[in-house]
Amino acid sequence: MEQPDWIPEGVDLDTPSAARCYDFYLGGAHNFAVDRELGRKVLEVVPNVREIALHNRAFLRRAVRYCLERGIRQFLDIGSGIPTAGNVHEIVHAVDPRARVVYVDNEPVAVAHSRTILEGQDNAAIVQADLRDVDAVLEAPETRRLLDFSQPVAVMMVALVHFVPPADKPGELIRRYHDRLPSGSYLGFSHVTGDDYPEGTEGLVKLYENSTNPVTLRTRDEVAELVSDFELVEPGVVYVPEWRPDDPEDVTDNPEESIVYGLVGRKR
Repeated sequence: MEQPDWIPEGVDLDTPSAARCYDFYLGGAHNFAVDRELGRKVLEVVPNVREIALHNRAFLRRAVRYCLERGIRQFLDIGSGIPTAGNVHEIVHAVDPRARVVYVDNEPVAVAHSRTILEGQDNAAIVQADLRDVDAVLEAPETRRLLDFSQPVAVMMVALVHFVPPADKPGELIRRYHDRLPSGSYLGFSHVTGDDYPEGTEGLVKLYENSTNPVTLRTRDEVAELVSDFELVEPGVVYVPEWRPDDPEDVTDNPEESIVYGLVGRKR
């Protein structure tokens, strides 16, 4: 069977990818049979996974708008995934077309599709790199061209760090980014937890074990510890529907069913 021309050469079509599964949950078209198979299994143990993905995207949009309202005009979206409606540069450029956005992902399909979306964009670019390689992210030509680290930057790590196992010391990684940011910078952050929904999330972890991105659940206190170098913006670490909703009615009766904590922190 002939492959679609948007599939980059050398992509592993036999192992599911978190970015492509997320695309499947959001109703996108840039996923493969192996991703859809895992996605359907996840739906069996976490039936509201599509709503969870949508809540997480809505949190990203609100976090970006929060930073824009505070004058931030530089954004670094690490683990940006496969582009869908309401991307960071679309939100940012609706407010200020001169603002600059750098996306970072290590998934070849996400990078290839982002390059297509961003073609002709002078103030947005994509870097293929891994969160764990801080220098590859921050010293990439695209990053250096678009971002001025003498001025505040908003870094987004949304639905990303639960794919970083304890052995890779995620707290130290986040600290390394923190230390490279100027005062007044922000971090938008979300992370899967099993605090109030252990049955479904344990099944989720099990299913992702054989993907390219195994999941590590963390408690609210563990999430807070990961970002402890930043000063948390009110309301602190909460389930994503609870983080500064556009309308109080947007908060569901059971926000814990989102299984994702969200927060925004500021570098003092």
